[in-house]
Amino acid sequence: MGDVNQIDFVRRNVDMVKGPILEIGARDYGNTPDYRPFFPSESYSSCDLQPGKGVDFVLDLSQDFQQIATALKGRTFGAIFCFSVLEHCPDVFKVSSNIEKLLAPGGALLVSVPFSWEYHKFPDDYWRFSPSAIKYLFKNLKFQDDRAMVSTSNPGEIKPLSDEEFYKIDLSPRVGLQKKRYGIMTAVMIKLLGFIPALKPIFKNIYLLPPVLINMVGRKPE
Repeated sequence: MGDVNQIDFVRRNVDMVKGPILEIGARDYGNTPDYRPFFPSESYSSCDLQPGKGVDFVLDLSQDFQQIATALKGRTFGAIFCFSVLEHCPDVFKVSSNIEKLLAPGGALLVSVPFSWEYHKFPDDYWRFSPSAIKYLFKNLKFQDDRAMVSTSNPGEIKPLSDEEFYKIDLSPRVGLQKKRYGIMTAVMIKLLGFIPALKPIFKNIYLLPPVLINMVGRKPE
């Protein structure tokens, strides 16, 4: 599965990708982005837990690595795409370890995970991640912070991950005034809106987060 802004993320990092390429979680559910056109001259393979459109072979990355290596006949990959997958893996530590092992020396991992997102059960939904969590899961990769991006579910809403706000919508008048995000009139308006019963579920919170993805690039040492 995937999100439209992940296409932009791949486009920005085409220079990092050298084949053979493995895409994890590639089954097309009707809105899954297709990254193959970006790499017409590279060997491109895709896997998923279930067969279906866009899937070259079925593979469970939570198996013991020897089983995975046998299924792939010992192949490793110059680039691996893992988009909107890790949140669905109960044993995310084993999956991330196996992904590292499948990456050839010097290879690049392009990974995208939800920081805040709606609950989406397929086959279940277990995790949400920060940038530090991704670096912890893939300890043997060197992540390039200048390529890290944060994006929302709105097409085109993607920016460098240069701060920790993650598109945070601050609804605290006090903080808004302190940080000079708006003036006294806006602060008063926010305060008054919080008294409207229909809006209390929104304005009683200090801040809100839209659906946000963390997109990162890690390279395996030579």
